[in-house]
Amino acid sequence: MVKEDLYTVLGVDRDASTDQIKKAYRKLAMKYHPDRNPGNKDAEKRFKEIVGAYEVLKDDQKRAAFDRFGHAAFEQGGFGDGAGAGGFGGAGFASGFADIFDEMFGDFVHGGERGRAGGAGRGGDLRYNLKTTLDDAFHGKTVEIRIPASVPCGACQGTGSAGGAAPSTCPTCRGHGRVRTQSGFFTVERVCITCQGQGQVIKAPCKTCGGSGRMRKEKTLSVNIPAGVEDGTRIRLGGEGEAGLRGAPAGDLYIFLSVLPHRLFRRDGADIHCRVPIPMTVATLGGTIEIPTIDDSRARITIPAGTQTGQQFRLKGRAMTVLRSQARGDMFVQVTVETPVNLSKKQAELLRQFENEISQERQSPESHGFFSKVKEIWEDLKE
Repeated sequence: MVKEDLYTVLGVDRDASTDQIKKAYRKLAMKYHPDRNPGNKDAEKRFKEIVGAYEVLKDDQKRAAFDRFGHAAFEQGGFGDGAGAGGFGGAGFASGFADIFDEMFGDFVHGGERGRAGGAGRGGDLRYNLKTTLDDAFHGKTVEIRIPASVPCGACQGTGSAGGAAPSTCPTCRGHGRVRTQSGFFTVERVCITCQGQGQVIKAPCKTCGGSGRMRKEKTLSVNIPAGVEDGTRIRLGGEGEAGLRGAPAGDLYIFLSVLPHRLFRRDGADIHCRVPIPMTVATLGGTIEIPTIDDSRARITIPAGTQTGQQFRLKGRAMTVLRSQARGDMFVQVTVETPVNLSKKQAELLRQFENEISQERQSPESHGFFSKVKEIWEDLKE
């Protein structure tokens, strides 16, 4: 009897990827599963063929052998009728069924323990909130922080075993950290209860740390704040989190930066905005003002005659450093014309004379235009 091509059994092309083969297998296995087709001998036979085909094609070496020699590559016991595709209930079939069960329901059955067993004992990550000034965010700075955390026990060198003796392999799971139990075709994997997923057991626990291999201690770290950081920037220090259990890898420390508000400047990305009041005389006649900048220097701005409140001046490249770059943002200076207060009688009289001599239409065109419109509205209301 001519055996059906394995690729045809799964309904995939010969150049199909591993993911495509797995997807086709899962779909067909669910369709022809005996529990969904009770008493259907054809479905049972088809299911065995599907499992057998997947057993070969999921393995790179077996697939390469099949591509080269066809079914002949497995006729000497590797993939015959007594196992896998040929024998319902044989070792190959049970393995294939356990594989599909683990593929489709593994996360539910294991309850998420699969991920924990693989990285059993890894130390937890830590978070540290660090406040910094805008000046430090511009220049960059190295600061020292103190954090309470778990560190490897010095008495046992982090092994958890008295005298630093090496732990022995767990006899229950044989060092895997997980155990499998099988009932019929169902295979369930759980974390080993003897070693709690460590794969190792300690005969004589360290008295200092109680066998955990770690203890609480405050440690001091140097943190480099790079120039150009923004509010909310996260810095990761690998391996500076909680110590791992019994010598397992330590977690990471994540530092979240908070940039405090500045007394003069308002930051917008790499740009800086600054509001500067100027005397009425400077705004009217023109002049020069000097302002501070974020780089601890000073900048001079020429104020043209007739400058109004809200007018903005731009200083290119005089703002914040761009993170990991030599570029800098721009500084925007917005002026506010300040009205004189506490005038003497003589000063007030001079202003009245000035007011009588100026032309509202020429010297104050904006206010003149506004009040002209108001006058027109009032006249319209009288009609």
